[in-house]
Amino acid sequence: MNNDFSLAGISVGLGERRDIDVPVGESATGRDHVVPARVWRGAEPGPVVAITAAVHGDEINGMGIVRQLLIDPPFDLLRGTLILVPVVNILGFERQTRYMPDRRDLNRSFPGSDSGSLTARYAHAIFVQLVHPADWLIDLHAAAAKRTNYPNVRADLDHEGCAQLASHFGGNLTVHGSGPDGSLRNAAVRAGVPCIILEAGEIWKFEPTVAEVGVRGIVNALHQLGMIDGPPAKPVYSAICRKTTWLRADHGGILRFHVAPGDDVSRSQPLATVTTLLGRELGVIEASSDGVVLGMTTMPSVVPGDPVCHLATIEGGIEHIRNARRRARDGTLDARVRDDLATNLSLEDHSGT
Repeated sequence: MNNDFSLAGISVGLGERRDIDVPVGESATGRDHVVPARVWRGAEPGPVVAITAAVHGDEINGMGIVRQLLIDPPFDLLRGTLILVPVVNILGFERQTRYMPDRRDLNRSFPGSDSGSLTARYAHAIFVQLVHPADWLIDLHAAAAKRTNYPNVRADLDHEGCAQLASHFGGNLTVHGSGPDGSLRNAAVRAGVPCIILEAGEIWKFEPTVAEVGVRGIVNALHQLGMIDGPPAKPVYSAICRKTTWLRADHGGILRFHVAPGDDVSRSQPLATVTTLLGRELGVIEASSDGVVLGMTTMPSVVPGDPVCHLATIEGGIEHIRNARRRARDGTLDARVRDDLATNLSLEDHSGT
């Protein structure tokens, strides 16, 4: 709640907005590598919230969310401080790749080291300058290449601060987990900064309904933290998942998809059929339990063992989700994002009609 705040050695006063180039390393020509960030401070002291995107350089859906907050923010920041970082992995982003130039995964390298590899040093610079000043952290992600994710919050629900921030965000689906060792969220929580991530959509895209989900959740969180005024937006449903399962192909061939990301499904329901190039059925991939389709491959071709459908098992079952969707008015964000993500797939019922 201190009136003083600085980032990368640059002071920003209450009520000010300032764009800052955060130094994170040097190129082979001796020029600085920098990560652009905006510090936005309310007129009154309050929490410091960092919002980061594109830790994986090709996951730019999050960049679209942060840019919307930068260009056309849907609120007045009254209290506290926002640190807005549209692209963390600038070096990967410029190369349109997930990884750093030394082929390491930045999101397995935090909190980094000031004497390690290129990626370790970069992670250290990000962690010290952008994470340490924060009281809360929201990190924005998308699915890996050739996959898409139904928007879901991921948080360590056994950690009081993370559970609180996930609740504030107000997503439809929250998946419990502490994150892999070396991930930004895992390292941030260990350093005392509660962190959640939003996983949504595909790489290399700005998806409009994904941006709506992200902006709505961030606005909800800022409201609950007392940084802005106005009522939070309630999701159509709110569910928790503590178990997810990747369902994999047993045959090589071409997929016919029967469900889309976000669909609620019943145990043994057909999710996809594997066929030959000439259309002969080789096998059907079925739901291993009742649940929600958390993510899917977007590739129509598979070999045995390829992941096809990521299924989330819901605490308390899926009936409350189905009931909430039946009661919901037409055109909800939940329905629109599912429709949009379904356009990435060619869907047909199991009979093929």
